[in-house]
Order: sequence, then C-alpha cells, then structure tokens
Amino acid sequence: MTAIAHETVNTHEMVVVHRALRRETRLLAELVAAVAPGDTARARVLADHFRDYRLGLHNHHNGEDELLWPPLLARVDLDAEVVLRMEAQHERVAATLGRLDAAMAAWEETAGADERDALVAALVEHRTVLVEHLDDEEDTLLPLAARHLSVQEWKALGEHLVANTPKLTLLTLFGLVLEDADAGERTMILAGLPWPVRMIWHAVGRPRYARRIRRVRG
Repeated sequence: MTAIAHETVNTHEMVVVHRALRRETRLLAELVAAVAPGDTARARVLADHFRDYRLGLHNHHNGEDELLWPPLLARVDLDAEVVLRMEAQHERVAATLGRLDAAMAAWEETAGADERDALVAALVEHRTVLVEHLDDEEDTLLPLAARHLSVQEWKALGEHLVANTPKLTLLTLFGLVLEDADAGERTMILAGLPWPVRMIWHAVGRPRYARRIRRVRG
C-alpha cells in the first residue's frame, strides 16, 4: 500500500526516550546490587525511583498500544507482522514488570540480601526483554511510523503520556529523557511541550530533577 501523503514524522524523539530506558534499567540493577543488607532507607529511595520508571514505561507502551498499533495495522499490509511482533513484545515486557513488582515489594520491606539478589535477577531479565524490544522497534517499526502516520497522530503519543502521568512524576520523566540528550535533541523534545509546561520545567523541574537524581544515584 502507498504511504499516505503528510508532513514527515520525526521519530528520533522516541530514540531519545529509549536511550533513557536503556540507561535506567542498567543503573537500577547496578544500584540495587550495591545496597547493603538491611538498608531499608536506601531501598525505599530506589523503589520510589523504580515506580516512576515503571509508570513512565507503562504509559509509553500503553500509548503505543492505543494510538500507534491500530492505525498502522490498517495501513501497512505486508508489514503487519512488524506491528504484531511489537504487540507480543509489549506483553513480554509487561510480564517482566509483574515479576518486578513482586520482587521490589519484597525487597523494599526488609532490604534482605536474598530479596535483593532476586530483585537484581528480575531487573536483569526485564532489561534483556526490554532492550530486545527497543532495538527491534527502532530498526523496523519507526520507519513504518514515519511513512504511515501523520504528525498529529505521532504527537498524540506525547499528549497521552502528559495526560496520564502525575505532574511531579512527569517532571522526573522529562529529566530522565533529557539527561543524555544533546542540545538539538533537548530543543526538539522541549519544543513539543506546551509553553506553560516548558516554563515549569525550567523553573521547577530541572533543579528538582537534579536533586532527586543525586539522591537516587547515591
């Protein structure tokens, strides 16, 4: 099927988001592994950070499930198997998150060594499944999205995330995404935000994120 004619969608912002997801899954496993047995205060800090990460990933994937897959499946014909593979990968990622929820709750309560080690294993499993999905999505799905989606359909992903995320958590997620972005990528991402949100980020979000992430990274 011929791609619909529209202004070209810039999917690179999703690559920047994925960069943050890869970094945080790696760091979470490393930071949890370094916690001394019985240090419940440190466990709570990392558990809170995990919950922010988890909500961001859930809303990111839920937005794709609701807003990307249906229009793409209606338009891509022979490439439909790519979209169906993305859906299946989302299900596998969600299953690892379910196991992480249980492991995180057990560790947060006591910060026991056995619970810590079980949590690290669950984090490593989650990262493996997630990175496989992110790599595949960037290689095969994003080119389809660029050809077959309108700019407004693509923008709806960010709007969905903003609408479904508590504002303080949203500021943390912006910080995570912008942390390793270069100047051009930061400009691109912030330009997609409503003007009041950009002002809140600069005045409140950026210094708040700096304080929070220092605490998380120890």
